[in-house]
Amino acid sequence: MTIAERHKYILDELDRAGFVSVSDLSKRMEVTMVTIRKDLKLLEDKGLLYRSHGSATPISPYVSDRSVQVKKLEQVEEKTRIAQHAVKMLLEKEAILIGSGTTVVAFAQAIPKNLPLTVLTAAMNVSLSLMDHDQVELVQLGGVVRKSSSSAVGHYAEEMLRGFACSKLFLSVDGISLEHGLTTSNMMEAHLNAQMIQSVQKTIVLADSRKFGRKGFGKICELEDVDTIITDAGIPEIYQNSLEEKGIEVMVV
Repeated sequence: MTIAERHKYILDELDRAGFVSVSDLSKRMEVTMVTIRKDLKLLEDKGLLYRSHGSATPISPYVSDRSVQVKKLEQVEEKTRIAQHAVKMLLEKEAILIGSGTTVVAFAQAIPKNLPLTVLTAAMNVSLSLMDHDQVELVQLGGVVRKSSSSAVGHYAEEMLRGFACSKLFLSVDGISLEHGLTTSNMMEAHLNAQMIQSVQKTIVLADSRKFGRKGFGKICELEDVDTIITDAGIPEIYQNSLEEKGIEVMVV
């Protein structure tokens, strides 16, 4: 296989799967991993991919902190489908925890008004979405307001959280990585999210497919700490297979 043929194969695989690994490419093309790393560097120099610790992705894996007002305009249809599917997992009169982010706001908006629930959240936009739900007992965590996510973070929110026990956590994230687990762009929010996971029986991640292969500054948890991920049909095949091998339920809607 010539260098041009290898490069075409690599780019075709990236387009198909959204992710390639050095070891896998080496086996498939029957060349050394040194050769594959050189190929990936050449392709990265041309701006055709991004390398990261033995793998490559078609887009930069790093995410920056962006306003919720910007993010709520992205992947709207996918987030709506994810939210509507997540609502089917709710049981009457259970106590749930809802994180922050535009996908969980869509989830909160999709909760039926006649469904009796107790909802604990640090996200003010989630609380506002549930204000006219007469059957929902709403508990708002307090603390320092992180304006870009409309959510409270910090010591006071974490201390208050310790006084409650919920059955399920519905969580949004900025990145899902096979190597780095779940991440978000803010370290204080990442720490609060990690505390939320420890306080529930089941963690359900609501994330559109663009979150796979991405990573933010603050690590929330390992993939093994997640029970279910609800996403859209754009999830890279390699991610779905790897997650299911780890025992994580992947729901594609």
